[in-house]
Amino acid sequence: MKVIRRSEGPVAVVQLNDPDRRNAISLEMVSDLKRVLASVADEPDVRALVVTGRGDTFCSGADRGVLREADERSLRAIYDAFVLVRDFPLPTIAAVNGPAVGAGLNLALACDVRIAGASAVFDSRFVHIPIHPGGGHTWMLHRATDAQVVAATVMFGTPLDAEEAVRVGLAWQCVDDAELLGTATSMARRVANVPRSLLTSIKRTTRDVPELSTHSEATEVELARQLASIDTDAYRHGIAAAR
Repeated sequence: MKVIRRSEGPVAVVQLNDPDRRNAISLEMVSDLKRVLASVADEPDVRALVVTGRGDTFCSGADRGVLREADERSLRAIYDAFVLVRDFPLPTIAAVNGPAVGAGLNLALACDVRIAGASAVFDSRFVHIPIHPGGGHTWMLHRATDAQVVAATVMFGTPLDAEEAVRVGLAWQCVDDAELLGTATSMARRVANVPRSLLTSIKRTTRDVPELSTHSEATEVELARQLASIDTDAYRHGIAAAR
């Protein structure tokens, strides 16, 4: 299995499992990842997902075999995996242990939050192969950082270490490698008792509102979903307990 998962209570930890190849993304790994994500999405007790790599590398990018034989079909198969992670209905955290390169950086970017181990490196690398970026690479980077960071990392191929990634907004925090997975799962457990339907609604809103043009539009979207959350037993029980 190129992707394995385990449960940490309400947290599903999904791990790329090809350390001898530095967790390079192969078509087999993509197939395993899609299967695992579909399984986790159907588990009612799961509240959050943590994605990480086995060994000392988060993901070294696309497997060389994929790159040698790259065509539209194989590239789309890999890109579909990034979209599935980004569109996963529950909150996601990338625990970036070591380099996240090219397609591996895409996988980290597809998560809602990135926590970097001290050895993490965020490396676009496409320009040095050389190949045009793909998989929504520039789109996700623009939403995580700003135009200058995108230019420096994508056009000039400048890698960022963990602390630099935090400084430019690409990662939420930097922690010691030994504390990385524990920090990520601890953060994920904060939503252990939040209703699943509320988490999916909030995540959908965080993705929808940046595309809106005005405060009024955002207010209307939030109001409709807030009213729906009020009309639940979980809300009524929470208010009663607070009193």
